[in-house]
Amino acid sequence: KAFMYDLKPVYKAVNKESAELALDELDRLWGSKYPAVIASWREKWHLLSAYFKYPEAVRKPIYTTNTFEALHRQFRKLTKTKGAFPNENSLLKLLYVAILNAGEKWTRPINNWGQTMMQLSIHFPGRLDKVMSL
Repeated sequence: KAFMYDLKPVYKAVNKESAELALDELDRLWGSKYPAVIASWREKWHLLSAYFKYPEAVRKPIYTTNTFEALHRQFRKLTKTKGAFPNENSLLKLLYVAILNAGEKWTRPINNWGQTMMQLSIHFPGRLDKVMSL
C-alpha cells in the first residue's frame, strides 16, 4: 500500500476521535519509514484536526485539491519551457489563458454543492453575501 492511501482514513474520518485512531494506525504502518511526517502530524494535530468541527459537506472541499493540482500542473507545463518572460504582464497573460483553457474542462457538477454552500453560510456568516444570495 502507498502512504497516501493509508493517510486517507485520517482526513476522511467521520469525527476527530476516528481520525486519531486512523492516525495511530498510520503511525503503526508507516511510522518507522516516515517518522518526521508522523511526528509533524502529531505536533500540529490541534491545527490539522480543527476542520472536524465542520460537517462533511464543508470538510470535503477543504481536503479535495485535485482541481487546484491540475491547474498548477498546467501552469508548470506552460512555464517550464520558457527561459524568461519579458515582463510580469506577459506571464500573467499566459496564466490567464491557461485558466481559460482549464475552465473549459471543468464541466462535471460538484456533488451536493447546494448543501456545501448552505453549510458554509452557516459556519461563516456574512462571508458569501457579496458573491451570492442564498
